[in-house]
Amino acid sequence: MASRDYKLHIWRQASPESTGVFKSYEVQSIEDDTSFLEMLDILNEQLEENGEEPVTFDHDCREGICGACSLVIDGVPHGPETTTTCQLHMRSFADANTGNNTTDIYIEPWRAAAFPILKDLMVDRSSFDRIIQSGGFISVNTGSAPEANSTPVPKDDSDTAFDAATCIGCGACVAACKNASAMLFVSAKVSHMAHLPQGDAEKRDRVLNMVNQMDNEGFGSCTNYGECEAVCHKEISTDHISVLNREFIRAKIGRTT
Repeated sequence: MASRDYKLHIWRQASPESTGVFKSYEVQSIEDDTSFLEMLDILNEQLEENGEEPVTFDHDCREGICGACSLVIDGVPHGPETTTTCQLHMRSFADANTGNNTTDIYIEPWRAAAFPILKDLMVDRSSFDRIIQSGGFISVNTGSAPEANSTPVPKDDSDTAFDAATCIGCGACVAACKNASAMLFVSAKVSHMAHLPQGDAEKRDRVLNMVNQMDNEGFGSCTNYGECEAVCHKEISTDHISVLNREFIRAKIGRTT
């Protein structure tokens, strides 16, 4: 099995208030089938053995489900493949050798004012939670769960709702956007419920509250460059942004009539 040496240029920042810098570290003989996070684990073991502080980075399931593994790798959220960082493997960097059998990799946290850095590569993404809490739920008392097929939903609508629901809120769309916009994330949440009858009761309040909360959190505006869709490993379409805009306008008009 092939293995390579890597020179890692990692953003180190002790606290939200401190000034961060890139620091360089070397790891040797990393096998191609090693995952990116496993490679960072190996680095941290080396640092601890040398009495140095390990690199702080976010992770949880390591199965591509939760989206916690939020890293910008060589300028691209989650790295060179359209997947989560935990599902990225070192073989993805096989063609990046510099000629001396050592590959340079730059690793940074998400860069957005609404995702403040906590330490090193870990950011605070609770702004997404607050957006969801502001309106991404159904509070209508519907009684016990109905039989699954008792509420007919057109297949196109159910497919669109399901596609939107696959968003895991990792924040890669924000990290890729030059404006740090959260429109793809918010539109996925709005579009999910807008295409289902269960979301009708609160759809006006939901979209207004979520957009207002998004603005209050300090996310930027959408200028339709499409980087968000390009890095989304769930392939959330920017078509959902059109749905969000439509629902927002309808809600605004409904408030004045």
